[in-house]
Amino acid sequence: MRIGLLGTGPWAQMAHAPALSGHEELDFAGVWGRRPEAAKELAERHAVRAYDDADELFADVDAVAVALPPEVQASLAARAARAGCHLLLDKPLAPTVEQGRAVVEAAEEAGVASVVFFTTRFQPVPAAWIAEQAAVPGWFTGRAEWLGAVFTGESPFATPWRREKGALWDVGPHALSVLLPVLGDVRRVTAAAYGPGDTAHVVLDHTGGASSTLTLSLTAPPAAAGAAVELRGESGVAALPDSADGAVPALKRAADALLDAARTGRPHACDAAFGLRVTEILTAAEDLLNNGS
Repeated sequence: MRIGLLGTGPWAQMAHAPALSGHEELDFAGVWGRRPEAAKELAERHAVRAYDDADELFADVDAVAVALPPEVQASLAARAARAGCHLLLDKPLAPTVEQGRAVVEAAEEAGVASVVFFTTRFQPVPAAWIAEQAAVPGWFTGRAEWLGAVFTGESPFATPWRREKGALWDVGPHALSVLLPVLGDVRRVTAAAYGPGDTAHVVLDHTGGASSTLTLSLTAPPAAAGAAVELRGESGVAALPDSADGAVPALKRAADALLDAARTGRPHACDAAFGLRVTEILTAAEDLLNNGS
C-alpha cells in the first residue's frame, strides 16, 4: 500500500514518518505540509517526495496518514477519502461534530477504510487488558486520570490548538478510548467542571449501568504527570497496566489495522465512526464546562 503523510510538525517527525518508513508492508511515498520548506526537509530525511499540492499526493497514493491539528485534519481527511484514499488519522478526529461527521460520511461514500490512532488501543499490554475487562460483567464505576505537563514543562507539543482546546480534547480521547469498550457507550455527560489551569473533571453515565469520572489536564506539575485507569465492580478492582511500548511501534500496529480493514472491508473498532462518537461526547462535556447546562 502506497501511503503519504500530511503534516510536518513534531508528531509527524517523531512518530508518523519513522513508523511509515519502517513498516514492511507500506510504501512511504511522500509528504505534504502547510510549510513547503518543512515538507521538503522531512521528505529528504526519509528519501521520499515532497508535495506542494495535497490533491496531487492523494492521486499518487492508496492511503494517507495525518499528523495535523484536528480542524485541518478533518477537512483534508474528507478530501482524501473522496479521492479514494484510506485514512490513518490522529485523535481527536475533529473539533466539531459536524466536521467529524463529514469525515465519516466521505469515508463511507468512498468505501475507504479508516483507523484513528488512539495510542493505548494499539499497545499490546493495555489493549489486551481492555479486551479482558470488556468481557467481565458487573462493573460499577470507572476512574480515569490523564495528567500531562505540556504547559508546565518543556514540551514540543504546547501547540496552538492544544492551548485553545485544552486537555479535554487532547487527552480526553485517550481516556474515552479505554473506558468506552469496557463500560459501554455514554448515555449522558452528567457533570463537568474546571480545575486548575486547563484541568477538566467530567462525570459520565454509561449504557452498561456504570458511571465514570475523568480528570484531564495538560497543566499538571511535572512530578504529578501520568495516566491511570481503575475499574471497580462485582469482580473487584482492576487497573490499566503500564506500557513500555512507544509511539512508533503503536503507530505501526495502527497501520496494520488499516491494512487489514482495507483488505477485508471489515471496519476497525477505532475507525472514524468511533472517532466521531468520541467527538460527540467531548462536545457535550465542553458545552457543560462552558455553559453549565
